[in-house]
Amino acid sequence: MTCCVPTAETAELSQQGGIETDDEALLTLSRKLGDGTRQLEFAVPDAHCASCIRSIETGLDALPQVKSARVNLSKRRVRVVFDPELGPPKALAAAIRVSGYHTYVLDPSVDEDGDPGLRELLKALAVAGFAAGNIMLFSVSVWSGANEATRDLFHWISAVIALPAIAYAGQPFFRSAWRAVRVGRTNMDVPITIGVILATALSLYETINSGRHAYFDASATLLFFLLAGRTLDYLMRERARSAITNLARIAPRGATRVHEDGRREYLPLREIEPGMVLELRAGERVPVDSEVTSESASFDTSIVNGESAPRAVPPGEEVMAGANTIGGVVQVIAVKRSEDSLLARMVALMEAAEGAKTKRRRIADRAAAVYAPIVHTIAILTFLGWGVLTGDWHNALLNAVAVLIITCPCALALAVPIVHVVAAGKLFEGGVLMKDGAALERAAEADSVAFDKTGTLTVGRPRLFYYDVEGSEAEAIAAALARASTHPLSQALVRALHPGDVALTNLREQPGHGVEATIDGALWRLGSRAWCGLDEGEGEGDGDGDTTAVWLSCDGAVRATFRFEDEVRADAREAVRQIAALGLPVRLLSGDAPQPVASVAAKVGITTARARMLPEDKVADVEHGHTMMVGDGINDAPALRAAHVSMAPSTAADIGRSAADFVFTGGQLGAVPLVIGTARRAASIVNQNLVLAIGYNAVAVPLAISGHVTPLVAAIAMSSSSILVVANALRLRIGRSSWPTRTQTLQEAHA
Repeated sequence: MTCCVPTAETAELSQQGGIETDDEALLTLSRKLGDGTRQLEFAVPDAHCASCIRSIETGLDALPQVKSARVNLSKRRVRVVFDPELGPPKALAAAIRVSGYHTYVLDPSVDEDGDPGLRELLKALAVAGFAAGNIMLFSVSVWSGANEATRDLFHWISAVIALPAIAYAGQPFFRSAWRAVRVGRTNMDVPITIGVILATALSLYETINSGRHAYFDASATLLFFLLAGRTLDYLMRERARSAITNLARIAPRGATRVHEDGRREYLPLREIEPGMVLELRAGERVPVDSEVTSESASFDTSIVNGESAPRAVPPGEEVMAGANTIGGVVQVIAVKRSEDSLLARMVALMEAAEGAKTKRRRIADRAAAVYAPIVHTIAILTFLGWGVLTGDWHNALLNAVAVLIITCPCALALAVPIVHVVAAGKLFEGGVLMKDGAALERAAEADSVAFDKTGTLTVGRPRLFYYDVEGSEAEAIAAALARASTHPLSQALVRALHPGDVALTNLREQPGHGVEATIDGALWRLGSRAWCGLDEGEGEGDGDGDTTAVWLSCDGAVRATFRFEDEVRADAREAVRQIAALGLPVRLLSGDAPQPVASVAAKVGITTARARMLPEDKVADVEHGHTMMVGDGINDAPALRAAHVSMAPSTAADIGRSAADFVFTGGQLGAVPLVIGTARRAASIVNQNLVLAIGYNAVAVPLAISGHVTPLVAAIAMSSSSILVVANALRLRIGRSSWPTRTQTLQEAHA
């Protein structure tokens, strides 16, 4: 299990101040983001509630060098983006400590084994359970009518067992509370600590004064149930994050580098740089995005694109990180660093889902942030009210302790983020990567879906099946212009034609229009009819049926016409049908000619289709209502950004993937209804969790104030509310995706 765990070396340096106080060491461990900023991750093992998140993020945001700070509650980490020119990195750790939390910087190159947080909870749980069980035996004897001498003896024996056990088992709560109080803050462990200490002190007071009742059994059992709840909550969060942890586990730790002199050297993943030649044996995973140089190289790319069949990758083609080598020895050239590879981006996208500040999460965070002063005020008023009205200050104290314990806001803090974590895992199993929880929230609000045509509803590999060119010079120029573009039609031209040695000047691509360049003083254009300066009816027609036409012109005169056909995706019609079944109208937005657009629309069952749309036309269209835009090209990027929510295939241009909220890696359009359906279920479960959390407090607090809840019952109720919220979120995992999931593949890969 991957967790916030320092190695022995890291922990030692942390204690000595080596890593956390040395700016150079921190910069070495940081990741460059390319815009002058860097990113560091710190472990915050004491963070486990909404007030913890607020305290840490507020403390870091106050620093001038911090651009953003996000706490991941499940992993107990904080990711900080900062500008080292505006302040020293060592101030980041200091700010976290000032907020009241222990921290150490995480070295991304270190493989972390074990989970000390879980081990500590399990040890504390065992000690509390042992103490509670033994003290309960003595309590039964006292309750059965033991005489005063025996009763006092059993009370003292219970004290001897309880005091060291509570001191040890309560450390997870006591340490957290002390760090918060020491810096003038409160968190959810402060009232819990006060409650446990008061119950234990009251029992000791009764024992010293030979009282009839001592509550050591209640104190130990109270602590046992608090620890049991926290341990179960911890395990269930890990279960919710299983897709992320499984994905992180399959990442290779390094690879064998082949030097120019033939020498071989094993390098850790972090030390692999672009341009290095790597050697992979059968069964080894590609460590970073790489270019294949070996002949007859085959890879299992199911982790990357969901395709279970092995894929032959010819020399010169790129293979993504995470693909499994099949067959003999294969050599590749690294093209990206580990943190920029597809596998790293997939993990980062899934983890971002938990930290997103959605509308519902902001509401929950604000509610949880003000709970401490309210809880303490209610507890004090309960104590004073019962004491003054009844004169029984002993019972008044017990009621106040019950109020302190039962009002923990854990359930409220978990209500939203835990659902986003589970949803991210569910979507990943279906081949979809989600950027953040806010995107999931917007997907649930979508009221229509707009598709691009080429590369989205079609397979994106159009075939040139007819062309009319005036001379070999025009053919060479068309191929040279096409080579300068990433548009699918241009790539089809490159595959079909043989570019000659053509000198292009003033080369420029206009997304949605075409490519132009100056050759011997003449302006050549390759693209749409209007872009080439042709009048309606000039040159060949737009084509008929499924065909798409592209023109080549020289100073506005037609020099060539090219016709392409593209295959409609096999699952496009079924995906459109499923979207319609969800109650969402579907439309097709394309820059292509009317006839091929209408033909594709008819094949997939779309009744509303618009052709000859420029990028700005698509933007204007998707800005109406809450549109989900699905596209893949550079010309779709503005519309993907402008839409309420957007999706793009993993084969899309980089700018398209960056603009989209969701990226589907399997190439199957069933991802679109899967996202919408999952988003709607997630929104429903988030609402249920908020109702459960608020309803729990609405019922539990009055019962505790009225004296109907003991501290022990309060501990059970508080723990149960958190577990109930997490269990409700896990319901999202019930049911299968519309195409094969990756859970089994990931488990087999890790095994």
